[in-house]
Amino acid sequence: MTNAPVLTPLLLVGSNVLMTFAWYGHLKVPAWPLWMAILVSWGIAFFEYCLAVPANRIGYASGAFTGQQLKIMQEVITLSVFAVFSVLWLGEGLRWTYFAAMGCLVAAVVFIFLPVD
Repeated sequence: MTNAPVLTPLLLVGSNVLMTFAWYGHLKVPAWPLWMAILVSWGIAFFEYCLAVPANRIGYASGAFTGQQLKIMQEVITLSVFAVFSVLWLGEGLRWTYFAAMGCLVAAVVFIFLPVD
């Protein structure tokens, strides 16, 4: 698959947006009973998996990414998506510690993508 280096991260971003809403979106509606939050979250998570599984298969099967690279990429995407989500949806501010943690993950990306030879 020739577009794997582009398609894989795009699908991972989409899956992370969905999963962030599945895990944390219900926090804005505390009046929902727990069973409803669980069912809505599971419904969203199904569609998240419909993006995450192909993203990882495409990235790995094409040889564009190793399993380790896919995992680190997913973690950075997750924190990036959550940063936007927490500000826009939850109304939370970002502190310097969040950026420090993100810097550590960016360093992890640099290390995991370094050639080993």
